[in-house]
Amino acid sequence: MENLSKSSDVLFILLGAIMVLAMHAGFAFLELGTVRRKNQGNALVKILSDFAVSTIAYFFVGYYLAYGTQFFSGAESLAQNSGYELVKFFFLLTFAAAIPAIVSGGIAERARFNPQLAATFLLVGLVYPFFEGIAWNKNFGLQGWLEATFGAGFHDFAGSVVVHAVGGWIGLVAVLLLGPRRGRYQRDGGMSAHPPSSIPFLALGAWILTVGWFGFNVMSAQTLNAVSGLVAINSLMAMVGGTLAALALGRNDPGFVHNGPLAGLVAVCAGSDLMHPIGALVVGGVAGALFVVMFTMTQNRWKIDDVLGVWPLHGLCGLWGGIAAGIFGQQALGGLGNVSLVSQLLGTGLGVSIAAAGGFAVYGILRLAIGLRLDPEEEFNGADLTIHKISASPEKEAGW
Repeated sequence: MENLSKSSDVLFILLGAIMVLAMHAGFAFLELGTVRRKNQGNALVKILSDFAVSTIAYFFVGYYLAYGTQFFSGAESLAQNSGYELVKFFFLLTFAAAIPAIVSGGIAERARFNPQLAATFLLVGLVYPFFEGIAWNKNFGLQGWLEATFGAGFHDFAGSVVVHAVGGWIGLVAVLLLGPRRGRYQRDGGMSAHPPSSIPFLALGAWILTVGWFGFNVMSAQTLNAVSGLVAINSLMAMVGGTLAALALGRNDPGFVHNGPLAGLVAVCAGSDLMHPIGALVVGGVAGALFVVMFTMTQNRWKIDDVLGVWPLHGLCGLWGGIAAGIFGQQALGGLGNVSLVSQLLGTGLGVSIAAAGGFAVYGILRLAIGLRLDPEEEFNGADLTIHKISASPEKEAGW
């Protein structure tokens, strides 16, 4: 029975890893559908290449930094407990690799390829696991101090802050250091519209992410005995809340509608194991509204050219999710309790701070050392022809 239990846990978390791996196709198609056609091939290549570099960085550096586990012993040792530690690495790798996938959407259409791969290695190998270890492995004693001081540690069940807020705030720093796409904003205050190149591909990416998210959230239990249907239903309700809020505030815009469920799912990750389903619905609705309002604000008023809106979607909705777990996880609001709003505020603030500082260090150094941007002619021709020497489709589409 013990062997069966171990094998069942291995299969459970392996299926979760496969579902979250599939989400990276969602990242790719969401970006492909949003960017202009001359950058579609680059969007696909970036996500796959970033995942490969993330695997190397996390296997050799990041996982050890976060959890103190290394894979340099013999295969006989690694295969113990049915290889559970290996598939746990695989599962958590798919989370870590979401960081560059998130950033990719913000810096699309003007970032050089090799510097971004270097940034991916540093982010996944050093910056992300530093906060991951604090939040999920109790490194440096912060969680113990929060629990002793405020009655509960920082709670982030599936990564509203650890994954999404961290990725979103790193993305904001990268976008600001890169600057807007050439021609996006004029000196007289006008703007050049860059509409999505393919609503069907954008929608496909959103659907792949949405379906995979149930592996992302539910299987964060990491063992079969700990699985909870509450997580699944809360994820569903938050998805619905985000969709309806984005539909209403976005005035039926397909881009907003298909990002709405993602906003809700980002926000519910942290407290999906604590909230009542009605609380999750509210959390998702607030996140959907937050995305629409702040995407519009950043693009139109603040002139921040965040192509996919990764800061409002992941950075702000992830931040809201960390705080919301401390509100809607309370028993007074139908939650399971054992959560502290103060701890949530402090933990969320720390995650955002580490992300912003780490992102500035990585992208700032790379900008000074080797540069981040394509030159004007390369950007005009598009990343497909400039970097990959082939367009995504046979038609001549330079400048589209």
